[in-house]
Amino acid sequence: MILKYLLIIGVFVAIYFYLFKKKPITHTQSKERDNDAKKDKTKSSDMVECATCGIYCELDDAILSVNKYYCSSECLKNAK
Repeated sequence: MILKYLLIIGVFVAIYFYLFKKKPITHTQSKERDNDAKKDKTKSSDMVECATCGIYCELDDAILSVNKYYCSSECLKNAK
C-alpha cells in the first residue's frame, strides 16, 4: 500500500520537474540575451515635442532649455 503511494508521488514529482522546472542558462545564452537587450535599447529612440513649433524630434537631437525641448537653435531663439 505504501509503495503505491510512493510510486504516485514519484510520478507527480517527475512530471513537475519535467514540465515546470526551468532549465539552467548557460554562459553563451546569457550573453545572447544581453546582446538582444542592448540591440532593443539602441533601436528605439524617444521622441519629444518642440515647445515652439510642435514638431517631434529625437531626444538625442533635441535642445533642452529651462525644462523644455526645442528642435533647433532657431526655435530656441524664437521662444526667448
